[in-house]
Amino acid sequence: MRRTVIFDLDGTLADTAGDLIASANAALGALGHAPQLLAGRDDATAFRGGRAMLALAARRLALADAEALVERGYPLLLEAYGAALNVHTRLYPGAAEAVARLREAGVATGICTNKPEGLAIRLVEALGLAPLFDALVGADTLPVRKPDPAPYLAAVERAGGVPERSFLVGDTETDRNTARAAGVPCALVTFGPDGEGVRQFGAEALLGHFDELEALVARLLP
Repeated sequence: MRRTVIFDLDGTLADTAGDLIASANAALGALGHAPQLLAGRDDATAFRGGRAMLALAARRLALADAEALVERGYPLLLEAYGAALNVHTRLYPGAAEAVARLREAGVATGICTNKPEGLAIRLVEALGLAPLFDALVGADTLPVRKPDPAPYLAAVERAGGVPERSFLVGDTETDRNTARAAGVPCALVTFGPDGEGVRQFGAEALLGHFDELEALVARLLP
């Protein structure tokens, strides 16, 4: 059975925080509010998604109806992000090279992200990653999204693998919970804004740099 590694996108393969935060501030501006999010300070929230950023902004604005801001702002955020999704975004060091080496070793690779599928595909193509992945499942590919295990399992299947010979590389508690629900190991990266703080989620492994990926695969999928 072919070994398979599935990756989260934002905060795992690429640092997308700058563009995500810019899109959230653009949405706030369209609704008549001043920018509330700052790149560097709010990166961890950015990697938890557009709604999380807008919810944080609503708290900072002390709005009585935070949910209304989130619901009104989210489509505006997606529109702004779609217009500028690769301005500040950068791949993490060694990411593309490490995935390429896995593929050369016969390991199947895929992406499972809570970014809408269309935007995820566009970003992966813009970053030159498309040839490196056999599958991509986004937030709206299925009726459910992470931490439901269905998107992860679909990514494994579409990549040509089987769950019992796979694991997930991510950066948040959502990724940890997704892997747990799917019954597979999880590796969390420590080079994101949460750093070593991701230890609290009890993942089977930590990844400090993509140069460590092949050894990690050998350990989790011997």
